[in-house]
Amino acid sequence: MNLKIAVLSGDGIGPEVILQAKKALYAIGVVYNHEFVFEDALIGAVAIDKTGSPLPEQTLNLCINTDAVLFGAIGDPKYDNDPEAKVRPEQGLLRLRKELGLFANIRPIKPYPTLLDASPLKKEIIEGADFIIFRELTGGSYFGEKKLNESGTIASDLCEYSEEEIKRITHLAFKSAQNRRKKVTMVDKANVLETSRLWRRVVKTVSENYPDVALDFLFVDNAAMQIILNPRQFDVILTENLFGDILSDEASVITGSIGLLASASLGTSNALFEPIHGSYPQAKGKNIANPVASILSAAMLLEHFGLYEEAKKIYDGVEIAIGYGVVTTDLNPDSKYGTNEIGEFISNFILSKDDLMYFNSSNVTIGQSTIF
Repeated sequence: MNLKIAVLSGDGIGPEVILQAKKALYAIGVVYNHEFVFEDALIGAVAIDKTGSPLPEQTLNLCINTDAVLFGAIGDPKYDNDPEAKVRPEQGLLRLRKELGLFANIRPIKPYPTLLDASPLKKEIIEGADFIIFRELTGGSYFGEKKLNESGTIASDLCEYSEEEIKRITHLAFKSAQNRRKKVTMVDKANVLETSRLWRRVVKTVSENYPDVALDFLFVDNAAMQIILNPRQFDVILTENLFGDILSDEASVITGSIGLLASASLGTSNALFEPIHGSYPQAKGKNIANPVASILSAAMLLEHFGLYEEAKKIYDGVEIAIGYGVVTTDLNPDSKYGTNEIGEFISNFILSKDDLMYFNSSNVTIGQSTIF
């Protein structure tokens, strides 16, 4: 298979972690005879600094005309700490989602057995947890009309949803549940919000097309608590944009690090794959950022194109790396391995699995090849 992939590394640690994802895809291409053509483009703060726009038209056109987008991270303190800034890095990502029609964000949550102690939650609570969050991505208050009065003392963000917007992601969530444990939990605030009441009505109607899938409902405040108290109860969580953004970050504590969580953002004809973490500017250039989420995003990209065996190779490589203790300091404070070393280990696993018995930790630490 030949795929043209737009690479939007973005800001902060984005370029470092995306490089490791590209290494994994290159190794997959070598082993399975695929060709991945990467084309880099600007987005976020780096794009503002160079072009004045967080999403240059050149970048948008590239994304529209490629098979998929591999995304890093955006954000910079000079914009985060300036409430008066009219142009922000995040505007680039929001516009990109809208222009590509990426209405569904999919975030798997599943802790690794050898990392259960890395989570702040008790092992007996998170062991066996395995669920996916389906977050609507192009509607709600993130995209609604925004107002600020002349004196800057009153502000509002309109939360608006249409029946069609709700239907299309609901179908995806139920289809996913059919291939899992056949349960969808709709998260809303229907006791207060009219938009949530519309969500409930539409989701109930759509559920009639999937009689083999159980449907239940939770208010978002209760759902936030239940994710911590008993995450094993969930299979597929379906929710709107704002709630999904918050809950998926909360759920990251189950895995022990937000640096382990990948995501896919899907539209009718476009797809974007990215780690859920931010740009982490404090770690930029220090070789300490966890690249696993970006590497797993590459695996989700492969799955999207039906390359399931290839994706499994990446998943296996990540598990082997974690099993060997080849992790960054967010998972093991005493670890001597960095961003680049983990990427090298996983790509070398893909290229030559049998040679891992000769793995030499001292060579990985100094950045040499992990394979002899």
